[in-house]
Amino acid sequence: MSKDEENTMRILVATDCHLGYAEKDPIRGNDSLVTFEEILQHAQKQNVDFILLGGDLFHENKPSRKTLHNCMALLRKYCMGSKPCQIEYLSDQSINFADSHFPIVNYEDPNLNVGIPVFSIHGNHDDPAGGGSLCAVDLLSVAGLVNYFGKSRTVDKVVINPILLQKGETKLALFGLGSIRDERLHRLFLSKSVSMLRPREDVESWFNLLVLHQNRAKHDAKNYIPEKFLDAFLDLVIWGHEHECRIEPEWNSEQNYYISQPGSPVATSLSEGETVRKHIGVLDINHKSFKMSKIALETVRPFVMEDLVLRETSLDPDSGDIQKQIEAYCAEKIETMIARALREQVSQHKRQPTLPLIRLRVDHTGGFEPFASHRFSQGFVDKVANPTDMIHFIKKKQVIKAEKDGTTFVTDMADVLKEELEVSRVEDLVHEFFIRADEKNKLVLLTEEGLGHSVKEFVEKDEKDAIGELAKYQQQKTKKYLKETTTTAADKTHVEEAVERFRQERATLPGEEREELKEALKNKQSTTSNTDFFDDDNSDNEIKSDGSDPPPTRGRGRGSRGGRGSRGGRGSRAKSTKADGSVCGRGQSRSKAPVVASQQSIVSAFTATARSRTVKTSASAADLSDSDGSGTWNNTSARIKPGVGKTDSSVKGRSTAAAKNTWMMSDDEMDADSWGGDSHRKVSRATGAATTQQSVGGRGKGLSFDDSDDDDEVLPMRNKRSKR
Repeated sequence: MSKDEENTMRILVATDCHLGYAEKDPIRGNDSLVTFEEILQHAQKQNVDFILLGGDLFHENKPSRKTLHNCMALLRKYCMGSKPCQIEYLSDQSINFADSHFPIVNYEDPNLNVGIPVFSIHGNHDDPAGGGSLCAVDLLSVAGLVNYFGKSRTVDKVVINPILLQKGETKLALFGLGSIRDERLHRLFLSKSVSMLRPREDVESWFNLLVLHQNRAKHDAKNYIPEKFLDAFLDLVIWGHEHECRIEPEWNSEQNYYISQPGSPVATSLSEGETVRKHIGVLDINHKSFKMSKIALETVRPFVMEDLVLRETSLDPDSGDIQKQIEAYCAEKIETMIARALREQVSQHKRQPTLPLIRLRVDHTGGFEPFASHRFSQGFVDKVANPTDMIHFIKKKQVIKAEKDGTTFVTDMADVLKEELEVSRVEDLVHEFFIRADEKNKLVLLTEEGLGHSVKEFVEKDEKDAIGELAKYQQQKTKKYLKETTTTAADKTHVEEAVERFRQERATLPGEEREELKEALKNKQSTTSNTDFFDDDNSDNEIKSDGSDPPPTRGRGRGSRGGRGSRGGRGSRAKSTKADGSVCGRGQSRSKAPVVASQQSIVSAFTATARSRTVKTSASAADLSDSDGSGTWNNTSARIKPGVGKTDSSVKGRSTAAAKNTWMMSDDEMDADSWGGDSHRKVSRATGAATTQQSVGGRGKGLSFDDSDDDDEVLPMRNKRSKR
């Protein structure tokens, strides 16, 4: 292994696998699993250090047993094994995996043999829900197959703690943020309630990588996350949730970082974004430089989408057999699309599906009448994968749109609504039903919005208690309202009017019903969580801190006096607990750092970037050759401070020791510092290398972090470890 390889961290990047999509479709049911297996095969062929998934591993919040079983089987087949893992884990695992019952990275677990670790956040399809706030990725985590991180524990503040990894001289700070409702996260960013914590020591030597799962495209004023919201110290952002493949890193000149959008490897909708060729990426990181090499997936089902405007053809809408003419024209068009799909998108992979997805959008504006698409689709049953929704008729309506300056113009309704014309939301259907209902079927206690949200939770996330819990919660609030407002006997005769008045008051508050539903489900979870069998506080067999035996219990049940196996199962004596809390298992020859909950606040270990600002260094990494020509190395260390000219290669007026002690600078220090014309201070590569040796050198050394109290505390660093 060359020196560059020893210092190069290699990561396979993928997002939105949507395992289980259309699993009941006899033709497309296995598409997502076949492509996921190809992704794992590429991980083995490319000899990556680990796999990074950007959310929506599963298509549903509660995937079927078949989908979950197949996913676990593939992860065990391709990710478990004796391949040495060269990645050193530096940060506190009890913080990074605080929501796991086993807060330890799986490749350091003595009970597991992991060859390729998988790190994943959750998406909006497989987000935590229900009792215990669990998701399908939690099952993979507790089974030791996936390292699940990026889960936010509070709704009013988001603090992102990075996973700190190192390979050779390359250090990676991996930030993860699982899917949060875009409107709420947008509001948290505006209120400065989102912070990303950074290590203090050698802060500019870390490559900062963020993976998140949010709307990138603007849907409305707050239903997306603007790129400018993210911190400028980031080097690369892996953006999940958007399905269009834009994996080539795109430079954001305003924030000075790159964005890579891998997209989804499986088409979950017949839209234009899904027609782009599907890729995954292999990310190579060396010091502060990176290269993204894209790999085309060969097991993706071919997909071709085209538009047909009938008024632009030679067809006459007044012709007697115009519908038959339209059918013949569309049939010819579809045959051409099938031939194009087989010619351009079929690979030589033996597991690639051959029946393509076809979508023909027919605009029949101008007096043309659509034909029966169901009968028409029968002729393409054995030629396409989606014969029933192959044809989509649209009719554009012209609307007058006004600009802020008072000018108006005529545009097509389809250009205004776009994909919303084809999608009906569950809450909208519920609202429309009760708006049209007669007086007998009108809602009395609940509002249309609240019931719509609860039905959506029931349909999309299988929350069977959503409707009942909301009704129970709202009943209690209404009773409280009546007690406070109806004080006399005369008032009590108008209970129905008071209930309706209270309902109307709630309906006028935007988002009130959604928050009430969350509160109702939260109350339900809090009552069921008390019976968690992992709760050590309620355990009868809890080991006391003073080492005394637990009090004896009486009973006639089987095993009450210590029957077969009561002294510990097979192999129970093979492990012992040391004084420092570490566990020595069979075949373990050295001590491991204890994985216990930290007694110090996380603020003592990291500092929020909102409280301090870092100086961008320009220490250039070694010139790295691109032997395979499959990507371009991007140097993130020479980024220019906004409003400042080019960087300089020397430390201006400071010694090496002084430069080392000024990694984190406050706003006052930043303003008082002399930038010296059109250049700013930077640290040479030699300085960074020397600092690295001092901070993460042999055993007994410590890794210091920025401390908000400035008490210079030092957190213990995990011992450097390769695969056993």
